[in-house]
Amino acid sequence: MIIALPTRDGNIDDHFGHCDHYTLITLDDDKNIVSKERMDSPEGCGCKSDIAPVLAMKGVKVMLAGNMGQGAVNILQDNKIQVVRGCSGDIDVVVEKWLAGEIKDELIICDHHDCDHH
Repeated sequence: MIIALPTRDGNIDDHFGHCDHYTLITLDDDKNIVSKERMDSPEGCGCKSDIAPVLAMKGVKVMLAGNMGQGAVNILQDNKIQVVRGCSGDIDVVVEKWLAGEIKDELIICDHHDCDHH
């Protein structure tokens, strides 16, 4: 399984659509981390880009994110990517907490930026 985290300076970027890059973490069947890679984000708003199908083609099944508009949630879910909103802090800690079952989707919807379809 591969999980994606919108990242800036080693932390969850507060907004999925404007992150510096995505950190893709591959887990084995026992949920051990086998690899971590950086994937640059597209220019502009991520929710209007083709990032969701690109992530899906790479095998991403879960997006651990901070805030995200409903349009982006819909696009990710349409691409069979589970969205978990409300994450914050160091990406390694977020992954550990998610793997331990300590993080659930907080249903946080962003409506404060220039992506007009949220």
